Amino acid sequence: MKQMIVHCTQHVTRMALLENGRLVEYAAERDQQQGLVGSYYKGRVMNVLPGMQAAFVDIGQKKNAFLYVDDVLHPHLEKQPQVKPSIDTLLQPGQEIIVQVRKEPRGGKGARVTTHYTLPGRWMVYMPFAEYVGVSKKISRESERNRLKAIGERLRRREEGLIMRTVSEDEQADAVEGDLSFLRAQWEMIVRRAEEAAAPALLHSDLSIVQRFIRDAFNPQRDELMIDSPKAVREAEAFLAEMAPDGYKPVGLYRGQESIFTAYGVQEQLLKSFSRKIILEGGGTLIWDETEALTVIDVNTAQYTGGSTLEETVTQTNLLAAEEIGRLIRLRDTGGIIIVDFIDMELDEHRRQVLERLERVICNDRTKTHILGWTHLGLLEMTRKKARHDAASFAPVICQCCGGTGKVGAWLE
Repeated sequence: MKQMIVHCTQHVTRMALLENGRLVEYAAERDQQQGLVGSYYKGRVMNVLPGMQAAFVDIGQKKNAFLYVDDVLHPHLEKQPQVKPSIDTLLQPGQEIIVQVRKEPRGGKGARVTTHYTLPGRWMVYMPFAEYVGVSKKISRESERNRLKAIGERLRRREEGLIMRTVSEDEQADAVEGDLSFLRAQWEMIVRRAEEAAAPALLHSDLSIVQRFIRDAFNPQRDELMIDSPKAVREAEAFLAEMAPDGYKPVGLYRGQESIFTAYGVQEQLLKSFSRKIILEGGGTLIWDETEALTVIDVNTAQYTGGSTLEETVTQTNLLAAEEIGRLIRLRDTGGIIIVDFIDMELDEHRRQVLERLERVICNDRTKTHILGWTHLGLLEMTRKKARHDAASFAPVICQCCGGTGKVGAWLE
């Protein structure tokens, strides 16, 4: 069973997702401001750089947004030219354009934007110009994949594209059609606002943090939603009534004296999960170091001595580590290049078991993750897409003196 726990204060909304009491996802929004990812803007092209095959677009933020040539070409790969044209043949300075934010600004970089527009609904993702129907790879039954594809082809108009989401499996065609009608109306509203607004202008904001998680990771009939704010409860119930007209479990209002995160054990799990050193069941440890370029995770046996031989002890530690790493990557929303230094194992069969354990946990992650495999040095290499950085709001603040290393320089006498 899933539990969605929401803690609201004057300036921050924090959301925790528990599966059988274990924390698997966490996110936060500050100052009641929703994230940029998924939002639509009418922007103005400021610079076009053929050498970078990119353009910079003013969308009204502190930094101009970055638009790569691949995000200007047709969203259907088969419709793209064999040789990419120069971006200055596609865009000109001063041109006004509708863009959607794919990746939030980070550090000194502006947001990453695209013209490959998508609007996620309950049962599908709507793409106004993609010209194809796709079905989630997590739906394995071929008969169901064919049924959903046939429904999508029947419903879509000429230029439209649809991706049938995992939750659409075994769903009635009428519900899918209703979802599509709602998403079409949203897109038409965005187009109308773009015709009336002067660039730069916000045309459409993505859902709030609570609404996003209800839409993407919540079963209204089965899962539990508990919130400590009466206003947020009313908003969640209004969204659920629209999203699940056939009924949903009542939203719970928490009235306890202690923090809702403390009462449900979320705070304790957060403190452990966002530490640099994570202690595994049985005494093994993970050392988690994040840099600008990549994340490195080191696995150690530490106090774990559970096996009858060294190889068995090492393998059991690595299996426990693989399961915890899969959970923590999702929870901490770690993105980019990830290198895991598992303890050396002698047998290929044991390396295969560790890889399979990690893959099994990773498959529950809604964010695209690609496990590349073992390097010649025995390291496991993987990449994970990251668009938001909400979880960073809980991460410890880096010390300005030592940069998080715990060491400071000293002048030599």
